[in-house]
Amino acid sequence: MTRLDPDGIRRSLAESAAGRIAGLEAFEEIESTNSYLLGREAPAPGLFRVALTDNQVAGRGRHGKTWQSPRGSGLALSVAYTFAETPANLAALTLAIGVGAIEALARLGIVGVELKWPNDLIAGDGKLGGILTETQSLPDRAIMVVTGLGLNLDLDPAVASRLETGGGRRAVDLVGFAGSLPCRNQLAATLVDSLCETFVAYESTGFAAYAGRWMQSDWLRGRALTVDTPKARLQGVGAGIADDGALLVAMASGDVSRISSGTIVATGAQEVLD
Repeated sequence: MTRLDPDGIRRSLAESAAGRIAGLEAFEEIESTNSYLLGREAPAPGLFRVALTDNQVAGRGRHGKTWQSPRGSGLALSVAYTFAETPANLAALTLAIGVGAIEALARLGIVGVELKWPNDLIAGDGKLGGILTETQSLPDRAIMVVTGLGLNLDLDPAVASRLETGGGRRAVDLVGFAGSLPCRNQLAATLVDSLCETFVAYESTGFAAYAGRWMQSDWLRGRALTVDTPKARLQGVGAGIADDGALLVAMASGDVSRISSGTIVATGAQEVLD
């Protein structure tokens, strides 16, 4: 197993990303890469801090869930970026990061990974990875955003059976889906490149540049869904996303509901939507 090499990862970054990295650290073990960066000084506006590990012992997911990454089984990386001003529709940044992540995998020859709204990477109908975005307000309207990406690389079957994936999805790994693994340092560098590129692009374009690309990989579209929101439980069929990134659910009544927050369970096979 190749150890994560921060110097090697830096050398593999595209010039556009490398010139903006204020710090890049790789850890043999850490509680949470997101928590680590949230506890550090925010990078200057337009710059990044990066933390990576293949042994995260107290990772976090949405709604207080855990993200486990036993030693050598996965990759956890977080990127901190400071926006000089809070961008419009910041909530959809997680969706844009998902697009960037699967496009990074495609550049490494790993195609067919899909996106489950709002923050899961799906491969072969199982959960391959997840994304968590957290924020910290700064003076003068600036905001630090920390986005973490956890990716299963090579899970022991006994570990995979215990992992909490949410929504009834089994955990899958990259080696099982793709048949082999790229060099871990190259994988890390490609993902860091993509996340940095996404942050910079999002600051200037918002979600508009990502909505169409998201829909090309929308795993929920056409599937029967149960959606638990803070106010109600809804059942319907995934109907894509709105321009602002909200999930659209077609109801039996013919109405289409917009979901901006909730827990989504796909309860049926994919159907064809007109």
